[in-house]
Amino acid sequence: MKETGIIDHIEIYVSNLEKTRLFWETLLIQNLGYKIYQQWENGISFILNETYIVFVQAKKTVPEYNRTRVGLNHLAFTVPTNKMVDKIRSQLLSFQYKELYAERYPHAGGTESYAFYFEDPDRIKVEVVSKE
Repeated sequence: MKETGIIDHIEIYVSNLEKTRLFWETLLIQNLGYKIYQQWENGISFILNETYIVFVQAKKTVPEYNRTRVGLNHLAFTVPTNKMVDKIRSQLLSFQYKELYAERYPHAGGTESYAFYFEDPDRIKVEVVSKE
């Protein structure tokens, strides 16, 4: 049984499921220990323990997502070490994903934070932060 208050799942509609899947498989499966949970023609979900993230192909893609409008600003994932943040950063940059706040890496979140910020294919901001 899940603990009270734990997020069960997050569902995000996307403009291009194929591009989204490539991005999130790289981050979630290759780096963070998630597994594919469910797959269907217009969607995919990834699970870690009892929490899962769902991506669904949107039927309406206008207006485009903008994190500065009302709604989701970003998703943040923790990793145990600074070295792991560096590794994920190098990997995602090698695939040409857009880094945010590169000039302030790794302390864009403040001097007490060691994090990497970047965008998924729909420009959803994603943060990987170390707990070291």
